[in-house]
Amino acid sequence: MNKKKLYRSKTDKKLCGVCGGIADYFDIDPTIIRLIWIFLVLCVGTGVLAYFIAALIMPEKD
Repeated sequence: MNKKKLYRSKTDKKLCGVCGGIADYFDIDPTIIRLIWIFLVLCVGTGVLAYFIAALIMPEKD
């Protein structure tokens, strides 16, 4: 069984690679994840905090 794991991306990153890693995990375009993140930042206000917490928790892909 091949388990999927969530990693920060080394190749597709703008800041820390969190959005690129999430996009790899769900097999979708990273731009969609980045747009959702911008929406969370502008509307909810917790997107920045959530991003940096994810950057600290998620390991970087080898």
